[in-house]
Amino acid sequence: MRIAVLVSGHGSNLQALLDANLSGQIVGVLSNKPTAYALQRAHVAGIATQTIEHQNYASRDAFDQAVHAQLLAWHVDLVVLAGFMRILSPAFVTQWEGRMLNIHPSLLPKHKGMHTHAKALEAGDTQHGCTVHFVTAQLDSGQSLAQGVLTVNVDDDQDSLAQRVHKLEHKIYPLVVEWLCNKTLVYQANGEVLLHEKKLHDPVQIFEE
Repeated sequence: MRIAVLVSGHGSNLQALLDANLSGQIVGVLSNKPTAYALQRAHVAGIATQTIEHQNYASRDAFDQAVHAQLLAWHVDLVVLAGFMRILSPAFVTQWEGRMLNIHPSLLPKHKGMHTHAKALEAGDTQHGCTVHFVTAQLDSGQSLAQGVLTVNVDDDQDSLAQRVHKLEHKIYPLVVEWLCNKTLVYQANGEVLLHEKKLHDPVQIFEE
């Protein structure tokens, strides 16, 4: 399986994928920001990179078309969003349905969007974590595949939660990507997801050690 990783920042989840020895191959790393440190991680790993700056395009659709063209040029089978800070257009998402993953720092469907750690604390949640899900046109609403779960401690703040959740992200994201690479997890044409040849109803939960 040929994988492209889309990034905008530091690239810690990209590094986790690089370190995971996936059975698939990361063939390209694309960023909308030329200064993203994730690009340097890709260079060190000998992986092709491309920068497509969104401000150079007149519309979201035009930017997405340029990204799509690059993915096709790399002959990509799976797109992995790893801190890619752009909302993708419905037309783009539809073209990659069942072939594009995201990781979100909350236990979806709780706390969609931004500032998830603050939202979890404000809500008095006893559990928090992260979710790997398929990307759909509706923000943070695609089927959840796996969740990293932690217990919120009485002394946790936004920073400590963010650090703990990041560790879980680095654990579960490579795991789900590998499931897709080795066909343990399969997205079917009817939109159903099979895990170990059985329909996946609820995300697999992996708890903080």
